[in-house]
Amino acid sequence: MPVRREQSLYRPVKAFLEKLGYAVKGEICGCDIVALKGDAPPIVVIGELKLTFNLELVLQGVDRAAISDEVWLAARMSARGKGREGDPRFRNLCRRLGFGLLGVTPAGAVEILISPSAPTPRRDPRRRSQLVEEHRRRQGDPVAGGGSRAPIMTAYRQQALICASLLAQGPKRPRDLKPVVAEGPTILLRNVYGWFRRTQRGVYALTREGESALKRWPQLPVAEISLVAARTPGPDDAVSA
Repeated sequence: MPVRREQSLYRPVKAFLEKLGYAVKGEICGCDIVALKGDAPPIVVIGELKLTFNLELVLQGVDRAAISDEVWLAARMSARGKGREGDPRFRNLCRRLGFGLLGVTPAGAVEILISPSAPTPRRDPRRRSQLVEEHRRRQGDPVAGGGSRAPIMTAYRQQALICASLLAQGPKRPRDLKPVVAEGPTILLRNVYGWFRRTQRGVYALTREGESALKRWPQLPVAEISLVAARTPGPDDAVSA
């Protein structure tokens, strides 16, 4: 039978575990490596070997977790360090599952990438807050999940489109938009999408890009927009923005 290339990882990983005081044997009940330490009952460590860190290796670890005290996943280190072993998402997944990661170099050296006792990644309160805030501010459910190429209808884009609809009625001052869009003055000033232009001091109008945006995304809360008077401000009404 042809020799599996994963077998080239066996002896380095076995030597690593033996230095930790384990009695190590290969290919027991479908497990690449089984290591025991102590008696009545012994500590059971299972190791799984793959040429690269991938999902199949993690799934094997999940299966072995039910019959062991520790799981070590071992694979060859990528030549330039750009493999999964360097991906923070892959590392965090293994931390949450409680798996250890071992990288085997071409020279046969074993590096501990993650210990089975490594702490679970902390939650990110800032990103969590952004997630909740965007969910609460977004009107309705304008985007089907799973897309990646089309521009996303964020809460900010929704607010900018309302501002554009108001300006489609004619030039307006930032304070004219504020009763409908509290952040209207800031949206006009930042002009992220290039939809607005200043016609005179403190007075804004819609650009061609803004008109195109209204045609592309016509679904707007018309009832709210109608709350703002449609009059065109004169020079005496202008305020700095």
